Amino acid sequence: MVWNLIRGQFVDVIGWTDDTGDTMCWRFERHGNEIKYGAQLTVREGQAAVFVNEGRIADVFPPGMYTLETRNLPVLSTLQAWPHGFESPFKAEVYFVATRRFPNLKWGTRNPIMLRDREFGPLRLRAFGTYEVRVTDAPTFLREIVGTDGRFTTDEISEALRNMILTRIATALGTGAIPVLDLAANQQALSEYLTNALKPDFAQYGLDLTRMLVENISLPPEVEQALDQRTKMGVIGDLRAYTQFQAAEAMAKAAANPSGAGAAAISAGLGLALGQQAGAALAQNPWAAPAAQPAPPPPPAAAPPPVPQRQWFLAFGGTAHGPLAESALPDEARAGHLKRDTLVWREGMTEWKPASEVPELAFALVPVPPPLPGA
Repeated sequence: MVWNLIRGQFVDVIGWTDDTGDTMCWRFERHGNEIKYGAQLTVREGQAAVFVNEGRIADVFPPGMYTLETRNLPVLSTLQAWPHGFESPFKAEVYFVATRRFPNLKWGTRNPIMLRDREFGPLRLRAFGTYEVRVTDAPTFLREIVGTDGRFTTDEISEALRNMILTRIATALGTGAIPVLDLAANQQALSEYLTNALKPDFAQYGLDLTRMLVENISLPPEVEQALDQRTKMGVIGDLRAYTQFQAAEAMAKAAANPSGAGAAAISAGLGLALGQQAGAALAQNPWAAPAAQPAPPPPPAAAPPPVPQRQWFLAFGGTAHGPLAESALPDEARAGHLKRDTLVWREGMTEWKPASEVPELAFALVPVPPPLPGA
């Protein structure tokens, strides 16, 4: 009885409370890795505890409270060949793995992505956004990523994950399947496509990519300035009428200031008007010398030939339908013939693929909203 009382004073309490927000794995520090038989293990929600014996992963505990005995340490008992009723201290490493979501992880392109746009030709694009992950397979994550690191944070793996993301997005944008001016309207579809495409890559590390967002896709500054000028010209419309309007406004402002520069501007305006009237009078005088006929403008350049549309085939109802022009695909989506799981094919593809795996069809697919919170 006295021995039981003394042994009770040495029962360990093993647990982990994290206040950092970025720790993905933490090793329980214990001198000599010695744990008393009957120790209390507390695994909180959003955690998993992994026992490692002599470099080998043994038992894994989900959230809950446990008394460490041979009956709930079956793998560790087998590895150490414990006899029935074993009650001595034992050695093992305990790793706590955070299984909650880690949101707001950043990704972005270091160098511009080169692509060939249908309207503007060769272009360079930059992109950035956020993503979130969670550990779904603690032993795989410990084996493939953490190793023997006593405290593993998101900063230590973000570089590897960012490289995988950039490879996928460079492939998606580099095909030029979505016109540059339509990228903003297809960011949600592009985000969903990248999330599904990257899930198998993340699963190799015991991770689940729960969400990936493309927040911005931008052009180089000089291209943006040229695009702004083009937009400004489209807003102005008739350049001659705009110039006359600007001149009329300038004369009105000069008339409001009859002294100094305002009077000089009015005199210049009157002189211009008299000159125009004199020119009109000379034009009506039959004895005036004939004016030189202006040279005709050069003939307009030949319009470039239209870009042929790609032809697509859709598989629904047990048969293949097509060929269908690319401009007709939105109508097929609204009619319910083109869905995310519809098999599609065009010239240049080696096999039929679901529409959700073909980036150039993102503009035609109906966006699927994300799941409701708490669903």
